[in-house]
Amino acid sequence: MMPPRLLAFLAFSVVCAMARAEPDSGALNAVIGAGLFSDGNLWDDDADAAASRLRWPEESKTSTDSSYREYPGESDMFLGARPRSKVLYGEGGLVSGISVVFANKGDAVMYAPSAKAAALRRERKDQIRDYKRDIQEDRKVLRAALTGLFGEPSADKFGQGRGGGEPVLRWDWQGHAFLLAGPRDEYVSLRIVSSALADSGGRSRVSDAEMRARLATRVERRANGDVVLADLPMVSQGPKGYCAPATWERVMRYMGVPADMYVLAMEGDTGAGGGTSMERLSAGAKAAIVSAGRRFGSPAVKLKASEVAGFIDRGLPVMWVMFSTGDYNRAAESRMEARMTMTDPAAWDDTLKDARKAARKFRLEKETGHVCLITGYNKASRELCVSDSWGPEFKERWVTEEEAQAVSQNSFYTIEL
Repeated sequence: MMPPRLLAFLAFSVVCAMARAEPDSGALNAVIGAGLFSDGNLWDDDADAAASRLRWPEESKTSTDSSYREYPGESDMFLGARPRSKVLYGEGGLVSGISVVFANKGDAVMYAPSAKAAALRRERKDQIRDYKRDIQEDRKVLRAALTGLFGEPSADKFGQGRGGGEPVLRWDWQGHAFLLAGPRDEYVSLRIVSSALADSGGRSRVSDAEMRARLATRVERRANGDVVLADLPMVSQGPKGYCAPATWERVMRYMGVPADMYVLAMEGDTGAGGGTSMERLSAGAKAAIVSAGRRFGSPAVKLKASEVAGFIDRGLPVMWVMFSTGDYNRAAESRMEARMTMTDPAAWDDTLKDARKAARKFRLEKETGHVCLITGYNKASRELCVSDSWGPEFKERWVTEEEAQAVSQNSFYTIEL
């Protein structure tokens, strides 16, 4: 009996061949296995409506862009292969792109930085073997499906990584470019972007004047003394250790720089399941950041509200490398509900006395290395606002200066004008 994946490959080859003659949106949807196209032009579709049609939940929405991400189940199929992450991007209320990632080293392998048990190590070894095989198979299936629809692809490059762009196979249809990437032992991805954006290699730039205007409107000053950044995209890293790539994607998009956490994970030499070199990641992201007219730095930051204010007041989030320990998270989560209704920062500061003392006894758990964002401060209550890439419910958490200092690795990154 033929393996199921091979049967799917053959079946989709037949369907694609049948659809080969001038495919319309209905033929594309049939081969894709989803109602992606309502007509021959995806780029004039309302982003909310398109995401609703696909049943991809909203991940993030700001005044300028939006994203809708689904981490699908094992039975889901897209162009005959199993997707691991599906994202629709919107800009100005309209669809601006699609990104579907298939077999990859992040979603396919459990993140276990302290895999000491022999059984756990064996399981991870099997997962690594399987995802490498799946990458090869998915690449074949997707290339066959797209070739059946559109004919033979052309070779192209897209994006601004260290190598001057990622090699892709490209198919064009009515102003849409289908870009298939499959870097060895990393991932298989399909991007659908406008042909014009593909022609530019994915280069996009928001002018300095426009970015300054955006940043000025993003500093939210509340009556209780909180100063926080609004309009910050959320990127959910999913069930893998991609906190660093997801956080970098959030800040890059916030600063008008196109980004994808899977590409950033490759640039940062992220291990199977997670674990990223921030030095390599920042070096890999530099080309895209500079190309978009931005610059990045690694400033020395004192974790005090008065110090953080210098960045937040200019509309700039700070990427923070720390240890996301159990003590730290329990402390932050224990106050979340009460913190939402805080109106008197002086009185609130008084209630935090015990928490500040308890921070001195936080246990340091080195296997909990993490990257998140500092997105706000309150000078009166001496707190910092922290945002994690774990979904919308973790967009805003408040911790004391002492709690932040207790878990900090004292490494910070910013992207600036």
